[in-house]
Amino acid sequence: MLSCQAWPEPVVRVQALAESGLSSIPSRYIKPLSQRPSTNTLPSAQTHHQHDHDHANIPVIDMEQLFSKNESVRKEGLKKMAEACSEWGFFQVVNHGVSHDLMKSTRELWRDFFNQPLEVKEEYANSPSTYEGYGSRLGVQKGATLDWSDYFFLHYMPLSVRNQAKWPAFPSSLRKVIAEYGEGVVKLGGRILQMISINLGFKEDYLLNAFGGESEIGACLRVNFYPKCPQPDLTLGLSPHSDPGGMTILLPDDFVSGLQVRKGDEWITVKPVPNAFIINIGDQIQVLSNAIYKSVEHRVIVNSNQDRVSLAMFYNPRSDLPIEPAKELVTEERPALYSAMTYDEYRLYIRLNGACGKTQVESLTSKSSSQ
Repeated sequence: MLSCQAWPEPVVRVQALAESGLSSIPSRYIKPLSQRPSTNTLPSAQTHHQHDHDHANIPVIDMEQLFSKNESVRKEGLKKMAEACSEWGFFQVVNHGVSHDLMKSTRELWRDFFNQPLEVKEEYANSPSTYEGYGSRLGVQKGATLDWSDYFFLHYMPLSVRNQAKWPAFPSSLRKVIAEYGEGVVKLGGRILQMISINLGFKEDYLLNAFGGESEIGACLRVNFYPKCPQPDLTLGLSPHSDPGGMTILLPDDFVSGLQVRKGDEWITVKPVPNAFIINIGDQIQVLSNAIYKSVEHRVIVNSNQDRVSLAMFYNPRSDLPIEPAKELVTEERPALYSAMTYDEYRLYIRLNGACGKTQVESLTSKSSSQ
């Protein structure tokens, strides 16, 4: 359990700020110069050469290839996924089996929720003890610089932590749709995990078992609302971070781009493929694979013209299971880079400190090597 049961200062809803008609953003949301989105090249870069952002995109994987009965087609699909995992840590999936109509209706119902009157949303206001509910900040550091976003966070799996009473009752069909959407996306997560297991040289159920098995995995949904912003060049919708869990399955906004992925020393704006999910490797797969596959920093930019809605399903290990490098991937030449730690212990860091790049997983490496 978290030691902090309450936010350190009154919570301000960013959507309410944006709708108040302000022409400049409060200083709490202004990022240091080096972190502003206009700075596409990271401070460590040795060159000012810019990628052509209009033509760069993360790989697209066709799930039908991965499950093809034609062995050569399947091998080609697995090879593409392995390259995407090792070179990018991100990829998009098409032909994934989740209904396109369900994807669209889920996103639109959540947009309707965020457009409800503030007092309706405040009934679900969250606290840092679980983060479940309607929120506007990550981390409990008093005076911290904040991100330009609101969100709704809920637990979907395991069933023992699912509590539909904590899910929004408005719009009236939202709870039913969350359950249906969650079922489809969790099933997709299991299929992707099978392919990652095979690419790491394991049987297809290896990672699923390491996560606790089909009925015990953790799955939680964070629905992000990024209001339009009068000074988008000064702030971020979400600060740079890697995801602490196993894998993230993101349904992006279908009209407005905002996700940026770190590639080397630059930020690449992802262009979502219609009806695709965006998948990224989380810190727990980095640990289990002994850094063969690495989580990748990403951030979210905002804009002055349109709000954005995105849905991130976090597919995680059971929270009380120790996660450590798979013994089969530890050799004399490649010793274990990380010590065992439960996901409960691990996620405490981001819940207390907010989004902090890859600070946490990198600190594990240094602890392990010093033991």
